[in-house]
Amino acid sequence: MGSTDPKTFLFEDVSKHNKTKDCWLIVDGKVYDVTPFMEDHPGGDEVLLAATGKDATDDFEDVGHSDEAREMMEKYYIGKVDSATVPKKRTYVAPTDRAYNPDKTQDFVVKILQFLVPLLILGLAFVVRSYTKEKSA
Repeated sequence: MGSTDPKTFLFEDVSKHNKTKDCWLIVDGKVYDVTPFMEDHPGGDEVLLAATGKDATDDFEDVGHSDEAREMMEKYYIGKVDSATVPKKRTYVAPTDRAYNPDKTQDFVVKILQFLVPLLILGLAFVVRSYTKEKSA
């Protein structure tokens, strides 16, 4: 954000942003809107969604992110979290759209079709060739 006085968010408000198209994370007391990064995250969007609704600092550190990844985070920085509002124990908040992601399902179907259609054409060509050989014999 570049502002010298970052916006301060309540934990409760940050934890509401727990969807694929609206995802905020808390790391080291800072709030990041990672929504634009969901599709590009190397670990997948599920990893980011699983880190919502809590202080994700331990999750982030446990992975061992590179310096480049840490620098990249700065463009998603939107403010800080009021540490007094962050619960000591996590209350699980399930992301509302984690169970079904139509974009991923569509990608899967396209990949399966790209694999199966050539096989079906090859099989059909083999059957036609075998049938033609039998007729000419």
